[in-house]
Order: sequence, then structure tokens, then C-alpha cells
Amino acid sequence: MSKLIAALIAGLFAAGAYAQNPPGASSQEQVITNTKPQDRAQDKVDARPQGQVKKQGGDEPKSAQSDAIGTGKSAATGQARVDAREKKNPNKAPAKQGGTPDSPGAK
Repeated sequence: MSKLIAALIAGLFAAGAYAQNPPGASSQEQVITNTKPQDRAQDKVDARPQGQVKKQGGDEPKSAQSDAIGTGKSAATGQARVDAREKKNPNKAPAKQGGTPDSPGAK
């Protein structure tokens, strides 16, 4: 009985190994897809100009995700509000950045 189970397990391992790749072919040699859309996509990739490297970005953020203030319409509106507030009260000191002044850790 144990020899039968051992032979069955060995057979399952052999069948599993055969199902992975046909003999004589590696996974790198097999074409994943050879459909028309895949061919068009590959032609599009091959048609891109080679050797051009994007210019390295400077220290100014170019996207809203990496910019804490923002670069769009909302940032301009906010800055306009700040300018109007400062124009209305020119002698008022700007607010301090920080926590609650009455808390014991603030002193």
C-alpha cells in the first residue's frame, strides 16, 4: 500500500513538472501573446525615439502631489485672499505658527 502511494505521489510530481513547460522549451522562448493588438502595441513601443532622456527636474515641484502649496487656481485664490487680508490690516502682525498658547508645553 505504501509503495502504491509513493508511486502515485511520484507520478503526480512528474505530471506537474511536465505541465509547467513542454520539454525543450523555456518560459523565455515562449511567446506570451501573438495577437494583433499585442503586435500593434509592440510596434508602437518600437516606434518611440530611442536615446532621448528626460530633462532632470529642478527644485521646483511640477505636480500638485509634490507641492505643498499648489500651483493651480486654488493656490492663486488663496494667495489673493492673503494679500487682501494684509492690505486691509497692514499693521497687524502675522499669526504665529504653533499650538495652543495656553497649554503648559507651549511655554
